[in-house]
Amino acid sequence: MPRRHDFLPRNNATLTRRRFVAGTGAGIAGILAAGRAPAFAQTAARKLVYAHIVAAPESGAMALAWMAEEVTKRSKGALDMQFHGGTLLSKELEIMNAVKSGNIDAGGPAGAAATVFPEMGVFLVPYLVKSYDQAYRMFNGKIGDQLDAEFQDKYKVKVLFFYDYGFRHFWNNKRPISTPKDLRGLRLRVQQAKVFGDTINGLGGNAVPLPWGEVIPAAQQGVIDGADLPIVNILALKVYEVSKYCSLTFHNYGPTVSVMNLQVWNGLSKNEQKLLLDVAREAQERVRHDTESVDNLAKAKELLEPKGMTVNAGDVDAFRKVAQEKIWPGYEKQFGAMWELVANQA
Repeated sequence: MPRRHDFLPRNNATLTRRRFVAGTGAGIAGILAAGRAPAFAQTAARKLVYAHIVAAPESGAMALAWMAEEVTKRSKGALDMQFHGGTLLSKELEIMNAVKSGNIDAGGPAGAAATVFPEMGVFLVPYLVKSYDQAYRMFNGKIGDQLDAEFQDKYKVKVLFFYDYGFRHFWNNKRPISTPKDLRGLRLRVQQAKVFGDTINGLGGNAVPLPWGEVIPAAQQGVIDGADLPIVNILALKVYEVSKYCSLTFHNYGPTVSVMNLQVWNGLSKNEQKLLLDVAREAQERVRHDTESVDNLAKAKELLEPKGMTVNAGDVDAFRKVAQEKIWPGYEKQFGAMWELVANQA
C-alpha cells in the first residue's frame, strides 16, 4: 500500500568539429563548427551548444536555459553555453545522435529516455517508482552513479544530471478514468519504447504509438482518444485545448537525463567540469520543484479546470494491483539486479 505522501509534493583533446547536416543554414553550421580554445586562460569563450526538443515554458527548458546562462556567467568568459530549445533539431533521437557524435555538445532525450538509454526503462515500469523522494534518492545516489558510468562506457556521454517530467496521468476526450475498466476501448497515444505500450495495454487501454509531433493533430481528428502526460506538460503543451478530461493515476514515473558528449567533457578543465556539475545540480533542483509542485489533485484542479478540463483522482491502488499482476513479472526478469536496486529504494 502506498504511503499517504507518496503522491504529494514535498515542501520543499581538441575536438574537430564536423558540420551538422547539409541544409541547416550557415548560422547553425557556424555554431556547430566552432573551434575550441584552452579553458580559463583563453581570450575567446569556448562555446558549448545545448539542444533541447522544446522551448520554455516547458519545465526542462526553463531549467536548462537557466543553466546555460549561469555557466556562461560564472565561468567569467571562459565558457559560452548556448541553449537552443526547439530550434536546432525537432526530434529527441536526432538530438541524442548529434550529442553522441559530437556535432552538438550537450542535450537530452527528454521523454524518450528509455528509447535512447534502454537501461532507464526499469524506472518506467508502472508503479515501480512510488514517490518523488524514492526517485531523488536513486538518481542522486548509487543508481545514478552506476548509470553515469554505464553511459560513459557504452554511449560516450557524461551525465550532467537526472531530472524528471513527473508522474504520468491520462487525458482524453471520452470520460474520466477512475479505475482500470474505464480504459477499455480508449485509443491512447504512447511513445515508442515498449514499456509505454505494455503499460497502456496491460492496464486495459489500446496503445497507439505516435511521435509527439503527431499527437495534437491526431487528438483533434479523433485518431486517438487521448494519451498520458505529467501535469507540468499538460500545461506547457496546452493539451487542454484538445482534451476534456485529466485523470490523476500516477502510472508511470517519467525520468530523463541531461548529458554531454564524453570527448567534449574530457576536453574541459577540472575547474570547468566542477562548475558544470555544480550548476547542473542547481538546475536539477529547479526543474524538480517546477514539476513536483503541480503534481497533485488540488493544484491540477486549480490550473486545469479554468482552462476547461475536468480533473479527477484515479484509484491508484486498483491500477497498481493490475500492473503488479499483468506487467511487472516480465520486467522484473528483464531488469534483474537493477529491478532489485529500485525496489529496495521504495
